[in-house]
Amino acid sequence: MSGEKPEGLAGVARTEAFSDGVFAIAITLLILSIQVPTPAGPGMLWAALALQWPAYVAYVLSFGVIGIMWANHHNIFRYIGRANHVFVMLNMALLFWVAFLPFPTAVLAKYLINPAERTTGVVLYGATLTCTALCFNVLWRYAATRRRLLRPDAGQDLVDGVTREYRFGPVFYLAATLVALVNVWVSLAIHGGLAALYVLPTKSRP
Repeated sequence: MSGEKPEGLAGVARTEAFSDGVFAIAITLLILSIQVPTPAGPGMLWAALALQWPAYVAYVLSFGVIGIMWANHHNIFRYIGRANHVFVMLNMALLFWVAFLPFPTAVLAKYLINPAERTTGVVLYGATLTCTALCFNVLWRYAATRRRLLRPDAGQDLVDGVTREYRFGPVFYLAATLVALVNVWVSLAIHGGLAALYVLPTKSRP
């Protein structure tokens, strides 16, 4: 630790509170990917709304993804008893990608209907989620290795459960991203499936 004295629970609480704010802003910004349509003529508003289905797909997917990321972030912070500078910086790296996600969501919403550009949009989206999952893993492993920053009362079986749960996340997201080069719809289905998977209760969550 290079002689650095880790902050106690107050530092952890500040880090989590700041993170909650970033998650809240990011999930709110997602709605900007849905624009009010202009109907082609009288009585055509329903048709104009229906044409925006890519924006709805992108919004629902990203809302679910950010919501699950926030829930998992909250889950791991239940085990954190101290915070130091490295941990805070790793958490900032994670928040960088969380805050960035509304942009690839907007790109996905705009270009999913465009056969020539949809692959690029889905790859960008998947790459963002891959980086986010990688940062999640690095953050947790830094805190949990040799119980560096964990609470004394954090059960080792639960800690090991979190580690197992996150172990293959970056691999799965990278695989989903690469699948987009072959079929964007399968790639998006995998992303949706991964979000649903992390909704399910596990041994590491109450």
